[in-house]
Amino acid sequence: MTQSKVGIGWRQAHYDLLLQSAPPLGFLEVHSENFFADGGAPLAVLMAGRAQYPISLHGVGLALGSACGLDAWHLDRLAALVERVEPVRVSDHASFARVPGQGDLGGLHASDLLPIEFNRASLDVMVNHVQQVQERLRRQILVENLSAYVGWDGDNMDEPEFFNQLTQRSGCGLLLDVNNLVVNARNRGANKFEAALQARDWVDAIRSGSVGEVHLAGHAELPGIVIDDHGSRVSAEVWQVFAHAMRRFGPLPSLIEWDTDVPALEVLLSEAEWASQTIADCAALVSA
Repeated sequence: MTQSKVGIGWRQAHYDLLLQSAPPLGFLEVHSENFFADGGAPLAVLMAGRAQYPISLHGVGLALGSACGLDAWHLDRLAALVERVEPVRVSDHASFARVPGQGDLGGLHASDLLPIEFNRASLDVMVNHVQQVQERLRRQILVENLSAYVGWDGDNMDEPEFFNQLTQRSGCGLLLDVNNLVVNARNRGANKFEAALQARDWVDAIRSGSVGEVHLAGHAELPGIVIDDHGSRVSAEVWQVFAHAMRRFGPLPSLIEWDTDVPALEVLLSEAEWASQTIADCAALVSA
């Protein structure tokens, strides 16, 4: 496999083998919260990986859309990790998870990525929190579009326009998850072909230059619902949307996510190789 812009999500099952075999990946991405401790085996492994690869820190706990504010402890731990690792990118999600606590509780955290409303009030909250995080980290962050299984009565902005305004007003970038686009379209009732078309329209509505990374993953087809479980190979329709994004935005750092039923490392590497080839093919097509 040739060196490329493509990385993989680095999970515990592959820690040792990846360090030993050192495949020529573009980067490794880890969940920030797994390495918040000041020392110990997890941090030692991460720093060993950092010696061989660029590291991207992808968070799941900032809860940027929570109206009650950011968790100061969480942000402090993230800032310490960023200073130690010096990652190539830092990202989290356009979601909420925190609500005010009662009594001595500073706040309650749902430990989930809950969907935000797409309206002006929610946008103002997101912009404020993203700016706080960027000022604390002294760098730009990327914010990922979510897979969501419910919507809100208060939604009155198109999702792409929400992200366009978020990136313009806060200076953050978009982490474009093309699997989430397809999953959401499927759960709105689209078949696979229609879902790919809707996802491509979503990509076309995003302003050029705002996307900093792209995520690819598999999803589960269940009776009556499609779940973004990151537990299988990337589907054909998601690959189609990915190729469209590469033609529209040009070659971008791209990640294969696989978090459940984690396969052998060679399976992840084969998915990464396919992504690398897709990027190369799209770049050749655009330049022809």
